[in-house]
Amino acid sequence: MGSGPSGASMKIVSAVITLLLMVVFLGYMMIWSMTPTNTFYLNWFPDVEKKTSSTYLGEQGSTILIYAFPILFIATIASLYLHLEKKYDHDINTRLFSRMILSKRLAITKGPLGIVTWTELTFLAMFVALLVWSLYSYMHDMFAFAAVEAAQEKFQVWEVKLETAGLSLGLVGNTCLAFLFFPVARGSSVLQYVGLTSEASIKYHIWLGHITMAIFTAHGLFYVTYWSLTHQILQILKWDKFMVSNVAGEIALLAGLVMWATSFGRIRRKIFELFYYSHHLYVVFVIFYVFHVGFAGSCLILPGFYLFLIDRYLRLLQSQQKIRSVAARILPSETVELNFSKSSGLSYAPTSIAFINVPSISRTQWHPFTVTSNSNMDSDKLSVVIKCDGSWSHKLYQILSSPSPTNRLEVSIEGPYGPPSANFMRYEKLVLVSGGSGVTPFISIIREIIFKSNTTGSKTPAIHLICAFKKYANLTMLELLLPVSGTTLDLSRLQLQIEAYITQETEPKTVNQSSIRTILFKPNPSDAPVSAVLGPNSWLWLSVIISSSFIIFLLLTGLLTRFYIFPIDHNTNMKYPMPASSAFGMLFVCVAITIAASAAFLWNKRENAKELNQIRTTDMSTPAPSPASLLYETELESLPHQSLRQATTVQLGRRPNLKKILSELKEENVGVYVSGPRTMRQEVAAVCSSFSADNLHFESISFSW
Repeated sequence: MGSGPSGASMKIVSAVITLLLMVVFLGYMMIWSMTPTNTFYLNWFPDVEKKTSSTYLGEQGSTILIYAFPILFIATIASLYLHLEKKYDHDINTRLFSRMILSKRLAITKGPLGIVTWTELTFLAMFVALLVWSLYSYMHDMFAFAAVEAAQEKFQVWEVKLETAGLSLGLVGNTCLAFLFFPVARGSSVLQYVGLTSEASIKYHIWLGHITMAIFTAHGLFYVTYWSLTHQILQILKWDKFMVSNVAGEIALLAGLVMWATSFGRIRRKIFELFYYSHHLYVVFVIFYVFHVGFAGSCLILPGFYLFLIDRYLRLLQSQQKIRSVAARILPSETVELNFSKSSGLSYAPTSIAFINVPSISRTQWHPFTVTSNSNMDSDKLSVVIKCDGSWSHKLYQILSSPSPTNRLEVSIEGPYGPPSANFMRYEKLVLVSGGSGVTPFISIIREIIFKSNTTGSKTPAIHLICAFKKYANLTMLELLLPVSGTTLDLSRLQLQIEAYITQETEPKTVNQSSIRTILFKPNPSDAPVSAVLGPNSWLWLSVIISSSFIIFLLLTGLLTRFYIFPIDHNTNMKYPMPASSAFGMLFVCVAITIAASAAFLWNKRENAKELNQIRTTDMSTPAPSPASLLYETELESLPHQSLRQATTVQLGRRPNLKKILSELKEENVGVYVSGPRTMRQEVAAVCSSFSADNLHFESISFSW
């Protein structure tokens, strides 16, 4: 945490920025709450439209100002703040937003929503209330004109109300869609500012996805029923040039239904490839949604998708670089530790994840794995641990564990992505509960505590690790908890107690140490170390990309409207085809993001090239270690692990009694972290919520392996 003038100034900056962003966000949410009312539709919006509808931006000028600008402004300012926070080493836990989000009082521990805190439940209830209010307000205000419309169109009043209900559902669906893409932007400054990660936010995307598709499906069914009852069934085939396109809406709905059907838990877990590939239909969904409502109408949902597109394009740029693979360590429990060269300027918090692609297995599949190395202790190395649990990981293990393994592993990496800071340091004691490979996030936590205990001089949390494995051989994963030999850090400062439970075996088995081996890779000269896609000042560059791309988009839109569309249409929206203007709008968004992000990426790539040349020079001057030296290093690693074994007790044929263990905790401030299968997370959450004591603070880690 910063001290002196910089620390004090950061507190002032934090307070001012928090107040500013809170005011903007509350104003943005107030707009959404007023959107379904006649006050907004008949008074406020026409007034804004009159002042903003120009020969340059046309009708979308007002929707861009009201719905897109506030969120992009928040994202830009949040990026600038995160840059300052990183520069001055400011503590995230001093932020008001973060303290609210990091509050882990449990409300629900089992059920379709998963593990839900009271904070999350409160925001969910507020959002559902907004949807209910919007639906009521739309229908109430439009039903008032139903009799007049029925007389004009010579329909029954109830038939007009049926159409109105369908329209109202579509408008409410827009509200859900506006927030749908925020949780899936992995490098989002908005999520980081409020103390969230994309992994932890996925459940919000799932909630929003189910609600969105339920509403849009009802919207489509209402209209099909209305057309059928009023003998207008051919409306299904209508693609209007100046109004809503029904065909485009139907294509978007079908794409959404496929994604929805394959996203349910059982299908997603059992046939992940089906879920993964079908979810790429979001491109079809968004394109035809824009054709359905027009680009001006789609500006309501633009900011979330705009930030997602920036993130997705940056990930694409990062994924094109082949990474410098250094070594692999093979464990007898069908576990592999992969080590990659890392840029010294890349830092990340414990429990971060990285997405790995191995083209020799699949060019299209990317799998997330927990980063086990510590960026403070391992300045030039990034490590992930992979346990065989699926066809992809089994193929990787077979490649590396074969009698004649490959001497080069071609890999691409996205990330790493993780929490803004190590908030677990605020606890007096950590109880880490893991199942199987769920122990991997705790490797980085333990290494961070070792580093802090040796460098800051401050008191660090005591650690009680409770891990459950199926097989005795899986105990070798505990060998990864401590750093390799050669470290100058004093491991005796670590207060560590380990309880290991072997659930499916009642007798200890001898582990063949010869099966633990290290493979050195021979990197290609073009391979690069893992580095942040936008360099050490990623947040600063992200703010530049968001703001500059938005300006480029406005310039392109303004020039096209002023010199091409306006001379034809004169802002009547009845002469220039809406599909054409929608296509131009989508094209300009993509072009603007591509120009801004590519320029920032290429600039940072040029800077990273200097470090890559230094690494190549070092490799040429340093002889490769022999297999004998590797074996010697493995034996050296066992020396600090003697204290690890002394701190470990092994229980055979048993499961941990979590309720008993947690009830006996006497410390005043305990962080209970759980990483493992869903059933284990729910069990630990239920145990924590059953205690009335205020000393237990539950944290669920979305581990990946």
